[in-house]
Amino acid sequence: MTVSSTPELEADRQYLIALIEDEAVFHGDFTLSSGKQATYYVDMRKLTLDHRAAPAIGRIMLDLIRGVDDIVAVGGLTLGADPIANAIMHESSRTHRPLDAFVVRKEPKDHGRGRQVEGADVAGKRVVVVEDTSTTGQSALKAVEALRREGAEPVAVAVIVDRKTGAQAAVEAEGLVWLAAVDLDDLGLDAQ
Repeated sequence: MTVSSTPELEADRQYLIALIEDEAVFHGDFTLSSGKQATYYVDMRKLTLDHRAAPAIGRIMLDLIRGVDDIVAVGGLTLGADPIANAIMHESSRTHRPLDAFVVRKEPKDHGRGRQVEGADVAGKRVVVVEDTSTTGQSALKAVEALRREGAEPVAVAVIVDRKTGAQAAVEAEGLVWLAAVDLDDLGLDAQ
């Protein structure tokens, strides 16, 4: 369980947890992007693209990464990371340390400049990879790999919901800091 740094942010976090429980947790038989089977699915895209949740997500995630020094941008593997990075970018514009956003394509473009990382120039810069939910950490690590090829220095992975199924260990094994805003205990769910 993570607690936000101020009562206002903790209220945002509790509001987001209630939205997740009410609107983003689905029970049944699901195959996750990792290939693992699960009896529930946390569909965070339903909320990262929702006008009620997106501002709170921006504030919560910005608070979560506040202790990571000298970062200039946030982003991750498209599509899950895109609305999170944008929410953080918009929220950070109100602070003394605004952050840019980037998008990591699954594969480099086969036309134009042939880029895999779009948006903020990340070469030589410290960045944080964001993700909506994580099971094994492989999506985040794919983004980390692409960022490193671009000359960026990924220093952390920050997720909204940690499924507590190995992603943290995989990310930390790559020398990155693991940060999660909400975990299964907060949602009353068991790790699978």
